Formats: sequence, C-alpha cells, structure tokens
Amino acid sequence: MSVFSTDSTGKIREKKKRFLDREQRIIDKALELLLRDGVDRVTVAAIAEAADIGKGTVYKHFQSKSEILIRIILDYQSQIAANLQKGIEATEEGDPGATVKAYFNSRLSNPALDRLASQLELRLDDDANLVDQMQQLREVRRAATENLNQMVAKLIERGVLEDVPPHYHYLACWALSQGAVDLCFDKGFREQFGDMDELLKFIINIGATMGNKGQLRDL
Repeated sequence: MSVFSTDSTGKIREKKKRFLDREQRIIDKALELLLRDGVDRVTVAAIAEAADIGKGTVYKHFQSKSEILIRIILDYQSQIAANLQKGIEATEEGDPGATVKAYFNSRLSNPALDRLASQLELRLDDDANLVDQMQQLREVRRAATENLNQMVAKLIERGVLEDVPPHYHYLACWALSQGAVDLCFDKGFREQFGDMDELLKFIINIGATMGNKGQLRDL
C-alpha cells in the first residue's frame, strides 16, 4: 500500500471520528437541555448553541428535533439492555439477584432520565417519520425481554423464584420501578419525606428479592 493510500485512509477515519464525536456532543447537550428545560422549550437552535455549532450542522446529523429525541430513547434503552445482559451473565456465574439488580439500577440510577425517556416515547409513538426508529426501539426491548424471560425461567427451574409465568416477575419489577420513578417527582411526597435517595436504595434492595421462592401466598 502506498503512503498516499495510508494517509488517505487515516484522514477518512479521523473525519469519521470527528463526525461521530460531534454527533454525540449534540445528543449530550440536547439531553442536558431536555432535563433542565423540558421538551417543548428545547429547540434545534438551542441545541446547536449549547453544542457550540451552527444550526445547519445539527441538520447534517439529524433531520429534525424528533430524530434527536428518538436517538436519546434508543441510547437509553440500549444501555438498559446492555446492563441487563451483564446482570444475566453474573446470574449465570452464581449471583441469582444480579439480573434484577441490574434492571433496577439501570432505571433508578437516574429517575429524571427514565421519566424523560417514557415521555418522549409517548410523544413520538405516532410520528410517521420515525416508524423505522420506533421499530428498532421495540426490537431492542423485545430482545432484552426474551433474554430476561429465559433467565427467569432458569431461576424458576432451580427453585430460586416462584413458579409463575416468567413475565410475571419481569412486569412486577417494571411496576415497582415505574412507581419509584413517579414518587421521585411527586411534590407532595418530596415535601413530606424529603430526599429520595435512601428510599430508592431501599426499593432496589426490596426488588432484588421480590418474587423469591416462598414469598407467594394465596389471597
């Protein structure tokens, strides 16, 4: 290979890296603004200013504000899926509570981000321009759920968890996490009980043993 070809390849890689770094900066700054100001107050112009780039440059990466929003949801859901996979691997290695801990920690480590992702998904679900991205989101979630259900089924077989349909365990975790996130933004509860950090730790600990064999009782 000639020196010219080597230099050309290196320049292409560097250009691609700059492009991807700039794209990530757009996402990061958009997320900061969304968490601070709310969805309706954040514009592409505001994102561009926060990222210290021109508005036109943002459109080189994303065709619309909605595309930025769906990317934030996808990144968040992909991170949850990755954390769950690590938890599943730890469970396979002998820690039966690792999977559910990974789920709770993923959602409750940043309740504001979790709530934002849920709000954005509801907002974008019927957007005709985001059909492919929404399908991708559902595929990420479906794959993570299938892996989770397989792990739960194994724990049921081993006598660790109650013998109920595997999705009962998953949905119970979802319900507890959802309630915990909602609590964090309930002004009445915050005024009455103050900081929620210790409560969230307690909820995670409770969630880690929820559904263990021997807990189910006939009502």
